[in-house]
Amino acid sequence: MSTKSWVKESVFGIWFLNTDIWLNRVLKRAINDLLSMLPETKKHFPAILDIGCGRGQSLQLLDEYFSPDIIHGIEIDESLLADALKRAKACRCKVDLITGNAEMMPYPDQSFDMVFCHQSFHHIVQHEKAMHEFYRVLKPGGVLLFAESCKKFIHSLSIRVLFRHPMDVQKTAEEYLDLIRQTGFQVQPDAISKPYLWWSRPDFGAMEWFGFQLPEVREETLVNLVAIKIEADRVC
Repeated sequence: MSTKSWVKESVFGIWFLNTDIWLNRVLKRAINDLLSMLPETKKHFPAILDIGCGRGQSLQLLDEYFSPDIIHGIEIDESLLADALKRAKACRCKVDLITGNAEMMPYPDQSFDMVFCHQSFHHIVQHEKAMHEFYRVLKPGGVLLFAESCKKFIHSLSIRVLFRHPMDVQKTAEEYLDLIRQTGFQVQPDAISKPYLWWSRPDFGAMEWFGFQLPEVREETLVNLVAIKIEADRVC
C-alpha cells in the first residue's frame, strides 16, 4: 500500500480536465449514464457532495440535473478552487467549496442525499477509508453516483505518460464493486455500467474502426454505478 497522502496531477492532466473534450465526452456522458440507472423515486437530491470537485466543471450539471438546494464540493488541490468558485456563480443553488481530503472529511454523519464521485477515486490513496467516509456522510437511502477509470486504463502507456496517479492502489471494475458492497452499499445488477469507450482502450478504438468486433471477454476500462445506502429500518 502506498504511503503517499496525495499524488498531484500532471500539468497536462490539469489542463485536459478543463477542456470541452473532458466536459462533453467524459463528464456529461458519465452523468447521463448514471442518470439512466437511477431509480425513478430518486431524481431529486436536496444536498449533494461532489468529491474532488476540481475546477468545478460538474457543479452546473449537478445543479441542472438534480435541482439541489445546496452542493458541497471538496477538493484536495487548493489551487483549483478559484476556478470552481467562478463556475459556482452559474448555479441556481447554493454552493459551498472547501479544501480537504476525501479520506477524512469534516462533514457530520448523514449530511447528504447524494455523493457524486466522478473520475476522482483513482486519485485517492486510501480507498477503503474514503469509501467508508462516503457511506458515513450519506443519509439512509442516500445515493452514491460512482464513475471511475479502472486499473487496465490507468496502467496503460498513454495514461502513465500524460497523467499522474497512485499506481499501486488501482482496481479493476469488479474490485471497485466489491469494495462498495463490502462497505455496506446496495448495488443492483441493473445499476452497473461498464462502457468500453474508444478513448479508454489500448488501441484507441482502432480495431473497431477497421471492422473488428469488440472482445466479449476483456478487462474493463471503465465502470459507472449507482449505489444506495440502505435505510436504517430495512437493515436486518
